[in-house]
Amino acid sequence: MPVAKIYGLPLSTCAQRVMMALHEHNVPFEFVPVSFAEIKESAHLARQPFGQMPVFEDVDGFQVYESRAIIHYIDAKYKGQGNDLVPADIKQAALVEQWLSVEYSNFNPATTAIVTETVFKPHLFKIEGDMANAEAQAAKLAKILDVYEQHLSKNEYLANNQFSLADLAHLPYGQHLARGQFGHLITSRPHVNAWWNRITSRPTWQKVLSHQ
Repeated sequence: MPVAKIYGLPLSTCAQRVMMALHEHNVPFEFVPVSFAEIKESAHLARQPFGQMPVFEDVDGFQVYESRAIIHYIDAKYKGQGNDLVPADIKQAALVEQWLSVEYSNFNPATTAIVTETVFKPHLFKIEGDMANAEAQAAKLAKILDVYEQHLSKNEYLANNQFSLADLAHLPYGQHLARGQFGHLITSRPHVNAWWNRITSRPTWQKVLSHQ
């Protein structure tokens, strides 16, 4: 019986977004390993012309890339199976999209920069990180998370008081931030910290981590 496929690596932060959505919807899948070297080769470029990962292939052969596009597709395709991550109500759905945009435009750039300098460069690429850049990005992220703290003081989740794609999207890079030297940006804000503990304790996220 055909199963969905993820072309990429389980350690890829963007692949983890996709895995989380699949686990939330109880969709079986398998990995087709593609290394960092192979993403620039013709076979993978035919699937993803920008030479990035992951690519998602559904059971019918349909392929889509870009992790945020993939998780939207999974939630729409498998709606009613497992946990729906975007409400049917148009106003509630708009709030999910609002916070997804906040994640993409505000949280993600600063967090990615911090994680790149403090985790990926020294541990993955074996080069020295730029700590001045990490500190500058941490200052930006602190102001962003102050807004989260205020919002989460009145809400358990980012949108509609229920777990959604908006929360899910924060997990892959947020995990590296939380357990690194800038983890205090989360733990020092009680409502952000409570939200973070809430979403990382989901069994589906624990399944994602088991793939590492």
